[in-house]
Order: sequence, then structure tokens, then C-alpha cells
Amino acid sequence: MKHLTIAVMLTFLKYGIVSLSDFDQQPGSISTINNKHYQFHDYDENLFNENNENSEAMQQSALNRGPYFDISASKNVTALVGSTAYLNCRVKNLGNKTLSWIRHRDLHLLTIGKETYTQDQRFQSVHNPHTNDWSLKVLYPQHRDSGVYECQIGSSPPVGYSMVLSVVEPVTTILGGPDMYIDVGSTINLTCIVKHLPEPPPGIYWTHNGIEINYDSPRGGVSVITEKGDITTSYLLIQRARPSDSGKYICLPSNANSETINVHVLNGEHPAAIQAASHLQIRSFLLLLVSLITVIIVTVNNR
Repeated sequence: MKHLTIAVMLTFLKYGIVSLSDFDQQPGSISTINNKHYQFHDYDENLFNENNENSEAMQQSALNRGPYFDISASKNVTALVGSTAYLNCRVKNLGNKTLSWIRHRDLHLLTIGKETYTQDQRFQSVHNPHTNDWSLKVLYPQHRDSGVYECQIGSSPPVGYSMVLSVVEPVTTILGGPDMYIDVGSTINLTCIVKHLPEPPPGIYWTHNGIEINYDSPRGGVSVITEKGDITTSYLLIQRARPSDSGKYICLPSNANSETINVHVLNGEHPAAIQAASHLQIRSFLLLLVSLITVIIVTVNNR
């Protein structure tokens, strides 16, 4: 403010708008310059110094606060079995204090500073000095690694912040499996459900007898609808089913296990009759196999 006032005064003097006598005023007095009234105020240097001191005091207070957690950067984590997981802990003003990771299940000390303390070398401490992040890295996590973990500052008394690691294995299912029976001319509706993923699969693919389904094929009437979320569902729709649509269908999520279903397109047959015939064929095959083995054993013993 003081520098701005001086600049205005110099500008007025340069262009002859005012003379030096016009500025010979006491603080608070009013002067008329070119028919305009100006009130002069004394610059309060003490107030400026006081503001500076308050700002420095606030900065010093933050430093004297000691280490504390930035909880906005620390969240619960869901990880896939076998895929590396990171639990993040951001600490401000750590200074010369040490940060450790503790597993609540057995109160086991996992890391101290950057060093791994436990014999299980899958647990590692990763420090990012630019963000003040101390992450617990868990290699090849398993279901048993799920639970509460604490990021602890070695102050007196110790201060900690807890978070939960959930290790999940994705599950893929097809409704109505493992066999589905459809009448000729009906619509085949295969529903594939994928659960327990940290994030929806980027893509879900369908195959028929080992060949990826082409939704733009000349056959026509084949479409897929995928709804992504905590539970991802993919619907494969095949209109006007024909015998050639029978066979093995596989749902293939890009980041989960696959699932298979066998589709039987019936041309007037009854599913129970087909199953009975199938069981009869299997029984006949087994009887034939036993007979062959018996003949071979008898032949070998007679030699």
C-alpha cells in the first residue's frame, strides 16, 4: 500500500497535475486537486509488522504441532489374490520420528522405517519423500492377509492410523449352468456374473466352441449387453436359436476366471430323454471298457 501511494504521487508530479505543496498534508486531512478531493492516511507500519509476526507464528505453530496423519491419502484397499497391494499412509512433520507398520491380527511388527522387520519378506515399506507417503507393499497377497493394518508414528506415546486390506478372489458364474436346454426358434439368454473385483473388468468376451463370437456375423441376431459395477453382468442374446447354436459357451472376463456352459438346442426332444440317453451311452462305454480290461488281464495271465 505504501509503495502504491508513492507511485500515484510521482505520476501526479510527472504530469503536472499537482505540486509538492499539494502533498504537504497531515494524515486524515483532505486536499482538493483538480476539483477532486483526496484524503491522506498515515501508513501504519506497526500493523504490517504485526501481520507478519502473526503469519510467522502460525507457521511456527504448524511446525511445533509434531507429526500427524493426512487421512485423505489413506484409504481401505481391496486387492486381488496374487496381485501386489499397497496400503498408503501420508505423514506430515515426521521429522526424526520413525514410522512402522503393524498387523492387528497378531500385533506383529512388519516394518520399521524402510526396513522389513518380519521374516515374511512379502511385506515391504516404500517411502516417497516428495509426498511424505509411507506405503506398505504386500507381494502376492492371499486371503489370510486380509485384516486391519496400522501405520504408527514412533512418538511418545505412539500415534497410529488403521486401515483395512481385503484380499478377494474374483468369482465368475453363468446362470442356469452347467447345461442349458433351449427349443429351436427360442432366444438363448446366457447371463455371466462377475463378483469380488476391485474394479469392473475392462472387457468380457464370449466364445462358442473355442471361437470368439462375432456380433456382426452374417448369422445375425447375436448381441451382448454388459452392465459394469461392483457386480458386473454380461448378457449374451442369440435370437432364433438353431441346432448349430448348440455347443460350449465360455464367458471370459479380462481380469477374472472364466466360466463354461453347454447349450443344447432341442428340435422337439425332451431334455429328460436326452439326459437318459446320455447316461445310457456313458454306462455302455464303461461296461465295454471294463470288459476290454478283463480280456487283457486274462490274456496276460495265460502267457
